[in-house]
Amino acid sequence: MQRYTLIITEKPDAAERIASAISTSGKAKKTVEKGVPYYEAKRNETVIVVPALGHLYTLTSKKKGRSTYPVFDLQWVPRYMAERGAARIHTWLNVISELSNSADVFIDACDYDIEGSIIGYCILKYACGGKEKTAKRMKYSTLTKEELEKAYIQALPNLDFALIEAGLTRHEVDWLYGVNLSRALTTAAKRYSGYYATLSTGRVQGPTLKFIEARDKKIKCFVPTPYWKVKAKIVIEDSVFEVENREDIKTKAEADAIVARCKTKEGTVEKFDAAEFLQRPPNPFDIGSLQSEAYRLFKYSPIYTLNVAQRLYLDALISYPRTGSQKLPPSIGYDDILKKLNRNREYKSLTSELLAKSTLKPTEGKVEDSAHPAIYPTGNIPDRTLNSSEKKVLDLIVRRFLAVFGEPATQQRISMTIEIGGSHFELDGRRTLKEGWLHFYKPYIHSEDRPIPPMKEGQKLDVKKVVLEDMFAKPLSRYNPGSLLKKMEREGIGTKATRAGTIQTLYDREYIQEEKIMVTDLGFEVIEVLRKHCPSVVSIELTRKIEKRMNEIQRGNETKQNSLNDAIAILELSTRELKENENVIGASLTQAIRKSKLEERTIGACPMCNGGKLVILHSKKTGKRFVGCTNYFKDTCKTAFPLPQKGSVKPTGKTCKGCGWPTARIWTRGKHPWNLCFNSNCSYKEQLVAKH
Repeated sequence: MQRYTLIITEKPDAAERIASAISTSGKAKKTVEKGVPYYEAKRNETVIVVPALGHLYTLTSKKKGRSTYPVFDLQWVPRYMAERGAARIHTWLNVISELSNSADVFIDACDYDIEGSIIGYCILKYACGGKEKTAKRMKYSTLTKEELEKAYIQALPNLDFALIEAGLTRHEVDWLYGVNLSRALTTAAKRYSGYYATLSTGRVQGPTLKFIEARDKKIKCFVPTPYWKVKAKIVIEDSVFEVENREDIKTKAEADAIVARCKTKEGTVEKFDAAEFLQRPPNPFDIGSLQSEAYRLFKYSPIYTLNVAQRLYLDALISYPRTGSQKLPPSIGYDDILKKLNRNREYKSLTSELLAKSTLKPTEGKVEDSAHPAIYPTGNIPDRTLNSSEKKVLDLIVRRFLAVFGEPATQQRISMTIEIGGSHFELDGRRTLKEGWLHFYKPYIHSEDRPIPPMKEGQKLDVKKVVLEDMFAKPLSRYNPGSLLKKMEREGIGTKATRAGTIQTLYDREYIQEEKIMVTDLGFEVIEVLRKHCPSVVSIELTRKIEKRMNEIQRGNETKQNSLNDAIAILELSTRELKENENVIGASLTQAIRKSKLEERTIGACPMCNGGKLVILHSKKTGKRFVGCTNYFKDTCKTAFPLPQKGSVKPTGKTCKGCGWPTARIWTRGKHPWNLCFNSNCSYKEQLVAKH
């Protein structure tokens, strides 16, 4: 049989692009065997490109049983052996194994990061019969034809074993933390209540929940203190400006005294300063800053932005998104990318400006990622119709790329002090003198110019009125998905690839809720259990120390076994404490779970009796769901409403705009979600019906 080169990729889309890129004799031939696609490319040699489906191998315990803990006897196995619903993986691995039998050269072409390296390593080691030691490695940052062909021709002679060792360690340490602590919580609740509920925590999940819980407690314990502001309306060249007294006013009597002194109708300019400064262009996007910016602008959650960016990458429209780099090396070809973008009418005038420059030098940050540069557009034209989210994220990346080549913006900062009745009032202004990079990033940045006409010291101004405002100090703002992501980055917990997933898991476990994040009763209870019985596992310092250790393994200064031994030592103490207090922990968790489940079903206050709650119930006779008042069980209220029997029903937490009754969100697969008001006489509902 003819021998060939076998290339392993991470996903089917990447396999097709790689095969098409390296084929020199026409289009790569696609074959589907037992539902598994692979591609044959012809060069001087035959190349078979076969994809994985992400991780085909996972960690599990050597012993059977999902409720026993602690467990430290981990092993890597095919996913179908450890997960329900993963039977397809068995067939997939069989096809890869069969293809490996006739191959004489092996190349790992999975994404060049920790996850991609582990995926390729496990397939080569277990499915291909130990070929990880002799396999080559393709390294690329975009799925463009030019870069893929270059990565194939210049394939690295070996896998990056230091990166793989660090990745394996991270997975194994995280598995030890996750499986032992999650089993301890889940088992405690189940043994107490007799019912199963999925509870989880982990090395990064615990400290992240602790951040939110600490902020939530500060907000709930906050006592607003009063303070006062004195403001005046003044006239400058026929325009009215608001100026503010910035003295430290400690009592209302002091504030009243200032107002009394300012009854005069005239103010005097004491000081006028106008200074220019340069505002440098932003850094190129890394994954964290892209996620934060997409949340700020579009309210996309971090995990959603990551998924959109991944699709754009697989379509060869942007470079690899899971990067921490803030650098754009010249090797990516600034001119070539700008010339490709120049074909797009939307960017033509902007790219023409940059291409006319004698030199192109991007603004860059300090952080460098040896695997990939910062995120940048390839300039390729989409070969399919992008959805709204994809268009927005791609446009954001393109304009950020253009902006980093722009000149600094020149701004003028203006400050003025006005004396009114012996008190001093301040007025600040700002003006853009030269747009620079703002010109390229304009849709996504709002330069709030507040120009103030030039004034001379001693100049007199008309005072229209002086007002006293009673104010109250506000608590800290709640985290949102964007600010929580930044907090995790600052604290050095999690990785660029996992932080978004950690936040999503907290939502999925119903430990947190809402966009302005609040901790649920269940979340409070979980963190309280961990803090009381195993404080080390929610320690930010411990998590940060483990992250640093992973980096040391990658540098060759630490070993995987030392890291595993330390994790086991900590978990032995923690799980022993959890076992000894299992009944108490189970009782508190069960109570929190029941309360959480009730909240999930509670639509809102009953508008008929004003004492009960409308909740989602199921009929004992028919099994059908409906909404009924909790006072029904006390024989004091018979209020009930039918519900659609298909799809999901969730409380909105909001009331109807028309009648003030509580509403529910109805979602049926294939249809747009809609809000249901239970008031049959609602005027707002009648208006909506009339419109349609």
